[in-house]
Amino acid sequence: MKWSFALSIVGALPVLAAAEPGIWNIDPVHTSSQFSVKHLVISTVRGQFGKTTGRLKLDEQDIAKSSVEAVVDVNTIDTRVADRDKHLKSPDFFDVANYPTMAFRSSKVVKAGEGRLKVGGDLTIRGTTRPVTFDVAYSPRAVGGMMGEIRRGFTATANINRRDFGLRWSKTVNASSTMDPVVGDEVAIVIDAEAVKEDPKMESRK
Repeated sequence: MKWSFALSIVGALPVLAAAEPGIWNIDPVHTSSQFSVKHLVISTVRGQFGKTTGRLKLDEQDIAKSSVEAVVDVNTIDTRVADRDKHLKSPDFFDVANYPTMAFRSSKVVKAGEGRLKVGGDLTIRGTTRPVTFDVAYSPRAVGGMMGEIRRGFTATANINRRDFGLRWSKTVNASSTMDPVVGDEVAIVIDAEAVKEDPKMESRK
C-alpha cells in the first residue's frame, strides 16, 4: 500500500519526535484507497474507495514488532461513472451484497530503507484470502494536528491479479484482428493514509 501525508498548515505546526513505539489509528477522512486497471489494453481506469479504517503499530526501534490492520468499505467505490460502479458492486466483481468489505492484516514487517518498509500479510477480497506484500513509505516525522493530536502519513502500494481473488468477469473485443480484454487482470493498489496517534490519556477521558 503507497501511503502519503500532507497538511496545508504543516509549516505552522510543531515537529514532533516519532521514534517511540505507538498505536496509530487510520483517519478515514484523510485517507484514500485507490486502484487502477487497464481498459482495452490501451488506457487506464482509476477509482477509489471512500472509507478506509484500521490501526497501525509502529515500533521503529524493533520494526519487526510493527503491524497493520486495515478495512475498506467496498460500497464506497467511485470510478466517476455510476453505471460502472454499479457493475463493480455486482456479483460479476466485488459482490458487495455478500462481501461489503475487503481487509488486510500484516504478518511480517521488514525495514527496506529510511522511512520505507516491506509489509507482508493476508489480503481478503470477496471472501478470498491471498498473501500480498506492500511497499510502504512513511513520513519521517509526526506533526501536531489542529486539536492537539499527533498525525503521521503512510503510502502503500502493491500489484495484484484480480482473478486470484475471484473477480473473474471478462469479455474480449475483436479489434485490429486481435481479441483484446475489456478489463485487464493486473490491478495496481495505492493507499494514501493519514493516521492519528492513540493517546491513552485522551481515551480514558471519554
